[in-house]
Amino acid sequence: MSLGLAGQLPDFPWDSLNAARLRASAHPDGIVDLSVGTPVDPTPEIARVALSAAADAPGYPTTWGTPALRTAIIGYLTRRWGAVGLTDAGVLPVIGTKELVALLPTLLGVGAGRTVVIPGTAYPTYDVGGRIAGASVVACDDPAQLAELRPGLVWINSPANPHGEILDPDRLKAWVDATRAVGAVLASDECYGEFGWDAEPMSVLHPDINSGSLDGLLAVHSLSKRSNAAGYRAGFVAGDPGIVRPLLEVRKHAGLMLPAPVQAAMVALLDDQDHVTEQRARYRQRRALLRPALVAAGYRVEHSEGSLYLWCTRGEDCRQSVDHLAGLGILVAPGDFYGEAGKQFVRVALTATDERIGAAARRLLASA
Repeated sequence: MSLGLAGQLPDFPWDSLNAARLRASAHPDGIVDLSVGTPVDPTPEIARVALSAAADAPGYPTTWGTPALRTAIIGYLTRRWGAVGLTDAGVLPVIGTKELVALLPTLLGVGAGRTVVIPGTAYPTYDVGGRIAGASVVACDDPAQLAELRPGLVWINSPANPHGEILDPDRLKAWVDATRAVGAVLASDECYGEFGWDAEPMSVLHPDINSGSLDGLLAVHSLSKRSNAAGYRAGFVAGDPGIVRPLLEVRKHAGLMLPAPVQAAMVALLDDQDHVTEQRARYRQRRALLRPALVAAGYRVEHSEGSLYLWCTRGEDCRQSVDHLAGLGILVAPGDFYGEAGKQFVRVALTATDERIGAAARRLLASA
């Protein structure tokens, strides 16, 4: 019996944490699960009110999104990220950005015989998306190498998952210029953009980065982390209308559309920045507590200028570090989930309650 597409994909990485999860769960004070970036704080009330008010939705929603949603997306990207030149034709809501990441090579026709470039240490779904499309996937952190690789699609991620690196403006511009030079699409995953700690992230939609042109560019954004709305599956992509329009047409045929109540909630969330400021403060406080505790316990934190993770190493195989922390009742993600370069690192998420982060910090300090 053929396994079809599933047989071509790697094992789901988190399944390999079952033993560590059992060990961490045996801690007398319970597990502190810092292995995934799932928000735990409340979804803002403005979203819940808008969702409820739009609950009477007997008709099909539009794939392109309501005019109000498209206006809200453009307004947010213009106010917050300095985007210039965006129009309705260049924005598109998506059913959570993981879906877009996994399908983008297929939707763009970057399949067999073509190449998808992903970061050297990267969110696994970039690789999975290339595999689904049948493309070759190459890890690359140097834009100068694109001339040789000749890809059809290039992914960058800043602030990055898992290691939190923020690309400076010169580096971002180098990726834009190099990708355009080879005629590829540059997809910039900016889902953690609201969470820059030691540096300020920038978008490829900013004219200082793209020289005033959206040609060849897509910026990918999500409300999952920004607005504690992972359960809403609310994201969007914006950029070059010449790329967005074909994506829209394929998605219309495939029935990929956001529920109307979710679209209404997105409008409320994108029009409000106060709840984002509150959530930033929560994560900043948790980071300030957890980072020194990890250092005291013998871990070195690298990068981590942004995003919702601390990228840590003790100079040993990552699975040894996972086991060590599981013994303290703390579950983390092994760096080998994210590529060869991560084999001596673990990713520690800030997405736990204040009480659980406090418990983790106390355990780490006591172990020092």
